[in-house]
Amino acid sequence: MADIRNIVILTGAGISAESGIDTFRDAGGLWEQHRVEDVATPEAFARDPDLVLRFYDMRREAIQTKAPNPAHRALARLDREWEGRLLIVTQNVDDLHERAGAERVLHMHGEHLNAWCTACDTRSRWTGPLIDRPDCPACGEPRLRPDIVWFGEMPYRMEDIYAAMRGAHLFVSIGTSGAVYPAAGFVRDARSLGAKTLELNLERSQGSGWFDETRLGPASELVPSWVDEVLSQQN
Repeated sequence: MADIRNIVILTGAGISAESGIDTFRDAGGLWEQHRVEDVATPEAFARDPDLVLRFYDMRREAIQTKAPNPAHRALARLDREWEGRLLIVTQNVDDLHERAGAERVLHMHGEHLNAWCTACDTRSRWTGPLIDRPDCPACGEPRLRPDIVWFGEMPYRMEDIYAAMRGAHLFVSIGTSGAVYPAAGFVRDARSLGAKTLELNLERSQGSGWFDETRLGPASELVPSWVDEVLSQQN
């Protein structure tokens, strides 16, 4: 780690699962009750907006009852204490990284606690329901939708992500399946740019073969241990 200064971290559903947030693959979870095509595409929203808004209202309400776990808190500590460049790119749409105290966070798939106005293109902090078509705080039009990147839409701030990757000495993937692109391709991008690569995951992902090292176990155990290791070598 002596030659590591700049770090890019990708987090996925596995880091928030231990806080009780459903992943796509949870048996009996909220996602299992709905097909992706019915609640997570622009076409679904155009076809049945009430179904989509109710679904995301439930998700938004549930997320606000959850708390950061030791993995979130460890990354927040790394964010506070790491002297080099650091970017936490999360596929998650919860705010648990921020509530744990992390600041260098980029939400590539949007945020549940934001609403996006399709009339004026403004994003506003939003913690309540959208089903009743409330007015946009910026323009007054009742054109709010969840600020979520649905399947078929472009993830946010890809240029910023790739800029950070070009300067990274270490790429770390935490709690991801390696199945959703473009995030699943980040490890190959990092390798091609000369970065070291590390995977911390509950089980091997679809992209495990691309990493220099894979450590398996719960994020709440692996991440604090890794952060201790990184910060001890910085000092």
